[in-house]
Amino acid sequence: MAPTTRASQVPSHTSTSTHDAVVGGSDELDTKRQRHWGIDAAVLLLCVLIGAFGTKAFIAQVFSIPSGSMQSTVVPGERVIAEKVSYRTRAIGRGDVVVFDGTGIYAPPVPGAYMFVKRVIGLPGERVACCDASGKLTVNGQALDESEYLYNGDTASTFGFDVIVPTGKLWLMGDHRSDSADSRAYLGAPGGGFVPEERVVGRATAVVWPISSARLIDLPTYRS
Repeated sequence: MAPTTRASQVPSHTSTSTHDAVVGGSDELDTKRQRHWGIDAAVLLLCVLIGAFGTKAFIAQVFSIPSGSMQSTVVPGERVIAEKVSYRTRAIGRGDVVVFDGTGIYAPPVPGAYMFVKRVIGLPGERVACCDASGKLTVNGQALDESEYLYNGDTASTFGFDVIVPTGKLWLMGDHRSDSADSRAYLGAPGGGFVPEERVVGRATAVVWPISSARLIDLPTYRS
């Protein structure tokens, strides 16, 4: 029986495998995180500039967040920009926050809703399970440190699972695990809750509204 939780469905607005790496020292980590920040900021600026000239449908798109399934990374009422550039040159990676078309995969929270936002946890061919003795998710038997984005007080999952992600598909989860109807909620459904890579619209790189809350959506440290 799937848990009764909410999917973070994201209405669109007209506007504008890797293995986990171990990083040695704090200076190296800071340098790599600054590099990621710089790249994300550059991509965001490019999206905004190009979007302003009417080509936003191909470069970036803004989506509203109506539910709390991705708290505290994004919260209800905020808007995020999903850029469509980076996946033309690199593969989708673990830890990416993505906007995707969930038609026929996730149940729409309201009639006509079909766009969702979740975090990529499992990549094609990987085994994702919950949980190890310390209560963490494991990917191919290795514990995943999700402390940077997991909602305060939440566990990695409210119930156990053990899946192998099919070729060309993704295992997606919300950061607010106790309030997210994600891949786990559809384990017994046709397709098993896996989302085809081609359904990904773009990577959510920043919160752009309200202005007072504008910020980049950082990649987790395990991606550094």
